[in-house]
Amino acid sequence: MTMRIGIDIGGTFTDLVAITGDGRVETFKTASTPRDYGEGIVEGIQALLAREPGPVAEVLHATTVGSNTVLEAKGARTALITTRGFRDILEIRDLRMPVLYDQRWTKPLALVERRLRLEVTEKMRPDGTVSIALDPGSVNDAIARLRDEKVESVAICLLHSYANPAHEQAIATAVRAALPNVEVSVSSEILPEIKEYPRTSTTVINAYVQPVVRAYITALDARLRALGIESGLQLMQSNGGLASAAFAAAAPAHIVESGPAAGVVGAAALARRLNEPGIITFDMGGTTAKAGLVENGEVLRTEATEIGAGVMAGSRLLAGAGYMLKLPAIDLAEVGAGGGSICRLDAGGAPKAGPQSAGADPGPVCYGRGGQAPTITDCNVVLGYLDPGGLVGGTLKLDRAAAEAAIARDLAGPMNCSVEDAAFGMLRLASATMMRAIRAVSVERGRDPRKFALLAFGGNGPLFAAGIARELGISRVIVPPLPGVFSAFGLLVADTEHHASQSFRSRLDTADPTRIASILAALTDAGTARLTRDGFPKNRQAFQRAAQARYLGQSSEIEVALPDGDVSPAQIASLFGDQHERTYGFRAPAQEPVELMGLSVLARGLPDRPRLPERIAPREADVPAARQAWFPGDGWLETPVVDRAGLGTIPREGPFIVQEYDATCLVPRGARASVDAFGNIAMTVN
Repeated sequence: MTMRIGIDIGGTFTDLVAITGDGRVETFKTASTPRDYGEGIVEGIQALLAREPGPVAEVLHATTVGSNTVLEAKGARTALITTRGFRDILEIRDLRMPVLYDQRWTKPLALVERRLRLEVTEKMRPDGTVSIALDPGSVNDAIARLRDEKVESVAICLLHSYANPAHEQAIATAVRAALPNVEVSVSSEILPEIKEYPRTSTTVINAYVQPVVRAYITALDARLRALGIESGLQLMQSNGGLASAAFAAAAPAHIVESGPAAGVVGAAALARRLNEPGIITFDMGGTTAKAGLVENGEVLRTEATEIGAGVMAGSRLLAGAGYMLKLPAIDLAEVGAGGGSICRLDAGGAPKAGPQSAGADPGPVCYGRGGQAPTITDCNVVLGYLDPGGLVGGTLKLDRAAAEAAIARDLAGPMNCSVEDAAFGMLRLASATMMRAIRAVSVERGRDPRKFALLAFGGNGPLFAAGIARELGISRVIVPPLPGVFSAFGLLVADTEHHASQSFRSRLDTADPTRIASILAALTDAGTARLTRDGFPKNRQAFQRAAQARYLGQSSEIEVALPDGDVSPAQIASLFGDQHERTYGFRAPAQEPVELMGLSVLARGLPDRPRLPERIAPREADVPAARQAWFPGDGWLETPVVDRAGLGTIPREGPFIVQEYDATCLVPRGARASVDAFGNIAMTVN
């Protein structure tokens, strides 16, 4: 019986989920191995194959290798070739600042040092005509400099190349011929869109991470083949679709934010199964917490993200703090609050939770691996919410006494309060931080969170879900099956996707409908060709079209979904007005001109059969009947503990704890929970 394996690497744990051909699910969770992530992957696959011997049809992987490479400044020695006079665009950026009136803030260092930003003589006009012909001598000078500087990767981004890529293509051909071992990233191939800084930044990011990502993918593929797995490795893209390992290695910018995307994709599949019109996803792991939005079974995407920008709230909030990556991505807000987040007092004595994390090594104090600073996990252990008998089915024993001592030393003592008050206060502080992420994808996107259900997963999400829901006025919480490995599960229900875009700037009241139709047709044909190469016949191909538009005079645009069939400029303008009102709360009068900035097509390869099982049966677990847990206002209570199978379908009043192999769910007083027909924990919160 063949099976498919999904692999998600987090800051603390590496999660694996396998689905066999007959729908059975196997999971495995192991500590991440930051020095070599492949070690944890191999260990997990070997464990799964020991339980379910047989051929593996697919290995699907979400990875943070790309984003970590940028955040840790460990990318390749990269150069930039650009039009003369534009070498400083990475420094000038787009003049956006994430904070005002803060003279201490400094923008991040450019990924390419100035001495490696090389200029060539040439110039294209915005309409694609040649203003200054490409000077071969300047190209040869740039290539000689690349050779002398021992550059590993080069980004090529020329002025207005989205309108005419001829000069970029000529330079790329010359560089590849002269320096065959140097990676080459070309902006007209990666992002043929208007706006020089986003296009340059995106191309540079692709070049900066490409050698690292290619080496990682090559090594992982070799390890899989050594295990006898010959099937093609696929990776999650930032937009939530799967791509082949070859595509990911050639265009790694598309997978930079792949790590957090898989869980939201799984949430969308679950929302469609449950007919849930709106879901806010809440994924809290060991290092970070992430929030996303699913509406009508579709993930909410953004046209751009920033790497290293703190709270990643999409394309219009806090812009300028990180490195601009203008490629479609699932709209996620991420904060540094996870189980491993370190709890401390700052220089002024104020309590802080995160963003620093103990990670997987040494981990929280209670892990007994040398950690000294108390963490969120230590607080949960001390309050009785986590079983000191161990996590991951008891394989990871927890030292409650050590955690209590650390909290008493670093928090409770200096604050002159009890250990319980200090621990619970830190949990409240972490919750407040995580609510920022949820508001970023809901309130700041024009959505009322009270109208959504909260889907909580990750190793720590179910512990905090009820409290956060209560604070935000959300009445329903859903904890899916396999919550601690749900992101890995999301990989198994994802589709292969390819995104293609093209800039086209025109006022919609004077736009040529024939030109719009021809661009959409060309983008659709490109998607068809790529899906066909991936092995999807025409009857298993689907396309989603979109336009990027703005009111004339605005500096940023929003994406508008387009219907199938013919679409007129007036119809695009009307749809834009609807979306603008939904996002920003208003629309301009009908006579206000709308400017079209570009068109895009998302090509999706559909599976030959449903990937989501009809039901995931709750599993029995060996859990204690009860344990002492601390609740505000009640103090220490003898609190019932059940597994998901023992919870049953009849709603049960809290407080109680649902303990599983991969996660623990806290149902506080005033909440009720039961198991629904799919196997979710369905909780209502007063």
